[in-house]
Amino acid sequence: MQTTATDNHAVAQAVHDVGSALWFGGTVMGVAGVNKSGSDLTQGIDRIRVAESAWSRFGPVQWLGIGATLLAGLQLTRVGGRRLALQKGFASVGAAKAGAAVLGAAATAYAAYCGTRIGRLAEESQQRGEQLEVKDATIPTGNTPDEIATWQRRQRLAQYTVPVLAGANIVLGSYLVQSYRSVATAKGVLRRLLPD
Repeated sequence: MQTTATDNHAVAQAVHDVGSALWFGGTVMGVAGVNKSGSDLTQGIDRIRVAESAWSRFGPVQWLGIGATLLAGLQLTRVGGRRLALQKGFASVGAAKAGAAVLGAAATAYAAYCGTRIGRLAEESQQRGEQLEVKDATIPTGNTPDEIATWQRRQRLAQYTVPVLAGANIVLGSYLVQSYRSVATAKGVLRRLLPD
């Protein structure tokens, strides 16, 4: 069986969508479940260790989803090259989608870095024999050491940013898929050819 450009587009779209779903869904589960699950434990260090352990196990899978999203997105851009030039609005939405994906990947990396810093600082505090108080993995208490609290706030902000950007990537991707319909294509080409 010989594959066509349409087949390649369908495969790239499927890989992109599955990767995006993995990235978005896993991040939401982590923020809503993993970070909060430690609050059931009594020791602050354990609250951080549990979240850090879960995120480190999910990390390779999350990066697989991000990689699939970015690489398939490049393939979809290559396949849709003529649309970028001919269909008004396609290029700007595609650029916004690419920007959301790249910023989302950067926010994911920064959230992971923050988690590493929190874990290291928490372990150092534990080794000094200090009692570590945190509400959960990303929410400090009034007694949380200042440096750990700062990194927790940074991580929480980054972790909430990631699903917003990953979700925007999915939404903009849906818009681009709908622009492949013949009526949408015709309108986009006419808008490009006719003056405003």
